[in-house]
Amino acid sequence: MFQTYSVFETKIIEATDDGMKEAQNEAVAMLQSGETVALPTETVYGLGADAFNPEAVAKIFAAKERPDFDPLIVHIASYKDLKEVADVPPEIEDAVKKLANEFWPGPLTILLPKTAKVPSIVTSGLPTVGVRVSGHPIFRGINQALGRPIAAPSANRFGRISPTSASAVMKELGGRIPLIVDAGACCEGVESTIISIAPREGKKPFFYLHRAGPITKEQLQVFGKVEKVKPGDKLQAPGQLESHYAPLTPFRLISKPEDFTPEPGKTYGLLSYKGEEGGEFVRMHEWDSVVALSPGSGKLAEAAIRLFYAMREMDEMGLDEIIAEPVSETGLGVAIMDRLRRASAS
Repeated sequence: MFQTYSVFETKIIEATDDGMKEAQNEAVAMLQSGETVALPTETVYGLGADAFNPEAVAKIFAAKERPDFDPLIVHIASYKDLKEVADVPPEIEDAVKKLANEFWPGPLTILLPKTAKVPSIVTSGLPTVGVRVSGHPIFRGINQALGRPIAAPSANRFGRISPTSASAVMKELGGRIPLIVDAGACCEGVESTIISIAPREGKKPFFYLHRAGPITKEQLQVFGKVEKVKPGDKLQAPGQLESHYAPLTPFRLISKPEDFTPEPGKTYGLLSYKGEEGGEFVRMHEWDSVVALSPGSGKLAEAAIRLFYAMREMDEMGLDEIIAEPVSETGLGVAIMDRLRRASAS
């Protein structure tokens, strides 16, 4: 299912203002040599390799212990590079251009028919490839300097919490990869939105939502009708598996306070939306720890940024179980609830 990963002394290089060029050059040299590099994106840190080098891509699967049936996203430096990785059907070309003009660079991945240049290992044998242009200047700079597309899933072991900092990558993949480019915390916090496009004659196209993310249904609806891919549908994109993003600590999402009955002698932590004193979830139990996604304010954008950081923080507390309360399923809340449900399914 996956190769045995190599053992490395993992190096972290800071992409500071003074060290930007050095970090870029070192990352590009490593990618050119057929190795993997952990790179910052605006969503989460990704584990990158030259998308046209199947041996290099195989190292992604090995380091992450990722099953070979789960496809990877391919990142290009700009829209003009799309033709290298995707054969865009004429009937959706206009829709792709409009989406790219609006959301690229940014956290939107579009599923398109792949070109022959994209190795089968990247797409797990599927005829389509997920493509996006990262909005992170360091990732894009490395992408441009490499002059080739970069395959990059999240830089964590398969099924685990996605990393939003270089230190989180080190905890996940230290010793398994040669280099981490550290550019601080990610600014979005959840992985990209993934869609596919179906034309409708004389009408706006259908967008099939394969994974909720920072680009919301409301934003997409300006350009077409949005329909969510049903659970259990054939795997076509990353992030569709029912169980994903899970801490090692048992994790449970509850809909309402009465759904929780503590077991005597067990320690529990609450992953709270606002964390305010007097909130119904906070006051329903004497929690051993309460960690808030958006302390006091209840802002979905802040909650999304803090989600994986907060889950990782709680996973390291030695609790018997983590209980998560829901957030409003509007806008970014759809992506947050998607990650909480998948983590709870483990």
